[in-house]
Amino acid sequence: MSDPSGGAGGQGAIPGGGSPTAVASDPSYPVTAGLDSPLEVARWRVIGNEILAIPHFIILYVLRIVAEVLAIVAWFAIVFTGQLPPGIGNFLAGIERYQWRVMTYALFLREPYPAFAIPSGYGDPGGDPAWLNIVPAQQYSRLAVILRFLYIIPQALFGIVLEIGFAVAWIVAFFAVLITGKWPLGLRKFVLGVGFWSVRVNAWYFLLADPYPPFSIS
Repeated sequence: MSDPSGGAGGQGAIPGGGSPTAVASDPSYPVTAGLDSPLEVARWRVIGNEILAIPHFIILYVLRIVAEVLAIVAWFAIVFTGQLPPGIGNFLAGIERYQWRVMTYALFLREPYPAFAIPSGYGDPGGDPAWLNIVPAQQYSRLAVILRFLYIIPQALFGIVLEIGFAVAWIVAFFAVLITGKWPLGLRKFVLGVGFWSVRVNAWYFLLADPYPPFSIS
């Protein structure tokens, strides 16, 4: 994991200035995410956060449908013009950022409640302990865009393996936080690492990035 104060790949805000418990993804990929939040979490949040996040889940369900439609429009735009329309890119980036904020809350990785807002734009505007920055692609490989539905298969298979490890880690974390009120550091890094992988793959699949995402949770 990289220090979030050390030059993340995006151009937006990086909360917290790199506190000891802040974690960020590898800045070498154009999609970077992080979380600046204490290890301590109120014990009731292992159940309460997911319940309180239900309104966000409903909004996200609708937004994912919108994102699918916009991705189709973006696919044709890139195939024919080689560029992602800025308005579509900004909005898709906002959906991914909103989802990242909700996910970190629902998984009781932080306490502050996410705002009911889509923080659009490639650069994170700040105001939340979870951040997501994207460096816009200057050019796309049109062949890779055309075959994206095939290129996603290896990542999906890798994701199945990660899901098994994630499920075990989440169960252990559930009881650890419930009993101690604190995330074990290594366990938290692993859970966030899986989240980083997911963010990169989602952003790539929805055409916000051109380089193929690494098979990594760093």
